[in-house]
Amino acid sequence: MNVDDMILVSVDDHVVEPPDLFEGRLPARYRDEAPVLVHREDGTDAWRYLGMDLPNVGLNAVVGRPREEYGLEPTALDEIRPGCYDVHERVRDMDANGMLGSLCYPSFPQFCGQLWMKTPDKDLAITLLRAYNDWHIEEWCGAHPGRFIPLGLLPLWDPQLMAEEVRRLAGKGCHAISFSENPARLGLPSLHSDHWDPFWAACEDEGTVVNMHIGSSSQLVVTADDAPMDVLITLQPMNIVQAAADLIWSPVFRKFPTFKIALAEGGIGWIPYFLDRIDYTYEHHHAWTGQDFGDRLPSQVFKERIITCFIDDPTGVHVRDRVGIDSITWECDYPHSDCTWPTSPEDLGKSLAGVPDADVNKITHENAMRLYRYDPFAHRPRERCTVGALRAEAEDVDTAIRSRGKRFSEHGALASDLRDGKVHGQ
Repeated sequence: MNVDDMILVSVDDHVVEPPDLFEGRLPARYRDEAPVLVHREDGTDAWRYLGMDLPNVGLNAVVGRPREEYGLEPTALDEIRPGCYDVHERVRDMDANGMLGSLCYPSFPQFCGQLWMKTPDKDLAITLLRAYNDWHIEEWCGAHPGRFIPLGLLPLWDPQLMAEEVRRLAGKGCHAISFSENPARLGLPSLHSDHWDPFWAACEDEGTVVNMHIGSSSQLVVTADDAPMDVLITLQPMNIVQAAADLIWSPVFRKFPTFKIALAEGGIGWIPYFLDRIDYTYEHHHAWTGQDFGDRLPSQVFKERIITCFIDDPTGVHVRDRVGIDSITWECDYPHSDCTWPTSPEDLGKSLAGVPDADVNKITHENAMRLYRYDPFAHRPRERCTVGALRAEAEDVDTAIRSRGKRFSEHGALASDLRDGKVHGQ
């Protein structure tokens, strides 16, 4: 397939929230308690909330920087591309990258809304959470219909409230929510508990996709406190492998047989071995462990219920039939350091070289459209949705790599801080 003819939908990007996020969205009694973005004397920005300053407003939002300047920062909005926090500039950056659609995870509330869970006043917490969701659906996604897949956050402290929010969001056209890949790490019941059943039931009823992003447990895998950052970056997908094992051996899929779970930023090359291993484990051990999949194998359940995605994974593409071609999706990861902007089509095209057009279409957009109930063609003719057509509308967008004259990682956190959830944003 010609790169210019591809249609790209990314199921994993990130929004850096703008300063006016809560304006006009809160009752009078809570307006003075809402998070406020402040510019501090040291030149950094932080969200000030409940007497605390939450740094890393643009956690790893390094898109457009030279790679030698990558790190966990920037620490202020004026250090990052406007497309990180301005939806109109984001769409222009998407056009310049030839990318039609995007699903965006949050930044300062953390990947699955852990910040609201930590808020002592739960009335304030649910008010802010709902305001955030409404902003995301109405202002971020609603500003450019057909360009975004809305993603909601949930009140993790109460599964009944979670179920209510799933249904409220579905009524607003949002059928994707973010949830932790390991809630036990957040001090909550595990995926093996029936604690979450009201939430799962609501997702089942509404056909809502549950999205689990690496780091949504506020921890990442690393081997030692003094391990270099390369170890943590290499092992990031291991969070998702652990989540996949939890899900397969939990009762969730058997009790609720239709809704789907997406594993974000975990890659796909590991999946064929994982499927072999879970089937081997089942066949050799279920008689004494008590697992029962009836006349099916765990690998079949995985392929039916799990949505997978990758940024750049030539091995995974090569074994796509064993992964499950009908569940593979693609991600850009804008604006983080793993993202391929502004050359995503060319980079992805290398991995897809020699792949039949039918499979390319499934991976690049058709699976995402079907699984997330996303129909961009209702808003934009298909011929204007291709890489070539979108880029033709964005020829004036400056995509040059530009230095800020400093290396952010010089004052960044250690790998052990990320492992232990000490860096805000996970």
